[in-house]
Amino acid sequence: MDDNNLLPKLFQNLLEILNDEEYYDVTIEVGNDPYIKIFRAHMVILHYRSTYLRRMLSTNKKNNDGTLVHIKLPNILPEIFQIILRYIYSGRINLEEYDTSDIIKILIAGSELGLQELITYIQSFLIKTKANWMEQNFNLIYQTCFENDSFLELQNFCTNLTSEEPDKIFESLNFASIPEKLLITIIQSDNLQMDEVQVWKHMVKWGLAQNPELSSDPANFSKEDFNTLKNSLHNCIPFIRFYNLTSDEFSKEILPYKKVLPKELYKDLLKYFLDSNNQSIKQSKSRITTKKNNIDSKIITTQHAELISKWIDRLEITDEIETAYKFQLLFRGSRDGFTAEKFHEICDNQPNTITIVKVKDSTEILGGYNPIEWKSDDYGKYGTTNDSFIFSFKNSDDIESHIVSRVENEEYAIYNYHDSGPIFGDDLTLISDYGFCVNCYYEKQIRKTNDDFYAKEYEVFQILN
Repeated sequence: MDDNNLLPKLFQNLLEILNDEEYYDVTIEVGNDPYIKIFRAHMVILHYRSTYLRRMLSTNKKNNDGTLVHIKLPNILPEIFQIILRYIYSGRINLEEYDTSDIIKILIAGSELGLQELITYIQSFLIKTKANWMEQNFNLIYQTCFENDSFLELQNFCTNLTSEEPDKIFESLNFASIPEKLLITIIQSDNLQMDEVQVWKHMVKWGLAQNPELSSDPANFSKEDFNTLKNSLHNCIPFIRFYNLTSDEFSKEILPYKKVLPKELYKDLLKYFLDSNNQSIKQSKSRITTKKNNIDSKIITTQHAELISKWIDRLEITDEIETAYKFQLLFRGSRDGFTAEKFHEICDNQPNTITIVKVKDSTEILGGYNPIEWKSDDYGKYGTTNDSFIFSFKNSDDIESHIVSRVENEEYAIYNYHDSGPIFGDDLTLISDYGFCVNCYYEKQIRKTNDDFYAKEYEVFQILN
C-alpha cells in the first residue's frame, strides 16, 4: 500500500486547523495602515515551521491571564502572508497559480520568516520556469537577490547572465531603467563575454536613454548636449577597455563622442591609435571573450571549465589554452541518483574524468581530475597516476577563490571501491551525497575545515579533445 494515499486527508485536516476559530492561541497582525489584517494561528505549528516566528514567540510568551500572544509583521502584505500561512500549515504551495511578481514577494517574505525550504524551492522554480521573465526584469531580480544572502541560486543566475549572456540584459525592454551601479557592475567584469566595442555602444545607448531630449546622432549635438551625456557617463567610462578596440572601431564609434571623454584620456587614445608601434602592446586587461559553449552543468560555468582545462595541461592562469577540451556529462546526482552503484555503472572504465561537487548550504565547489579509469573493486584498491589533482572554489561566483592541489604520492592518487563514489586518495572522498576531505596524498588541503559535507549536486564529466 502506498502511504502517500493517506496524505491528502492529513493536508485537509491541517488546513482545517488553520481555519479553526476555537483553539488558536496566537494572533498575527500583518501589514501597515490602512492595509492591516489579523490572522489566527497556533503556537506549536509556528514554532516548528518558522525560525523567525519561533524567536518572536519566545519573546512574547502567553500570559497566565489567558491573553493571546500577538505578533506584528508590518513588512509583509496580508495577501502574501495568507499564501505563506497556508504553506506553513500544509507544506504545499502551487506557484503556477501566482504572477511572477507575487512569487518574488512570497520569496522575500519567506526569507524574512526563515522558511529555508520554501526559499530553495522558489528559487529553483523561478530559474527553471521564469528565466525569460527574470531576464526582462533583471533590475528587480538583481536588486532582490543581492540584498539577501539567502538567495544564492538567484545570485548565481544573475552572475552567469551578466557575464555569459549580457545581450539579454542590454537588449531587454527595461535596459534603460537599470541603475548606474548595476551597469558598472556589468561592464567592469573580466568575464563579460562581449566585444569591447559593443560594451561601449550599449553604455552610450544607456546614457542617451537617461537624457531622452538628446539626439541619437552626435553630429547634431551642441556643446551643452555633449556635457549632458558626459555627466551621465562620467562614472562608467573608466571601465571601458579602450585599448582592446581596433583602430577602425575607435575611428567609427569613439571619435564621434570624443567630447564625452576626459581630455587626457582622449589625447592618450589618439596617440595610441595613430601610432601603429603602440598597438603592439595592449594596455587594457583583456576580457574573457570566448562565447558561451554548451557545457551541460548545473554547477560550473565556462570560466570554471577553462581554468580546469589549464590545470589539466599544467598551464599558468595567464597562459593561453592549448587544447580546447569538451566537457561531456556522464553522471549527475540529481538525475541519476547519488548512489555508488549508479556512479560505477555509468563512470567505470571511463578515463579522463572531472568530478564536480556543489556543497550543500554553501557557495563552495569541490572537485578532482582522474586521468585513469574508475573501477568497482570489491575490497578497495588504489589506482596510480601522477597527473591527478583536486581543487576547490570557496565562492562559486569567483574563480579567483580557488585552491588546486596536485597528487604527491602517485601510488595512492585514486581509490576504487564499489560501495563509494569517486575518491581521490583520502583527500577528497564522496560516498553517495556525503563526503569529507583529509589531507594525505595530495599537496595541500582544499578546504579550511575537516568537517564532513553533503553534496547538493555532483557531476562527472569526461574530458575529450
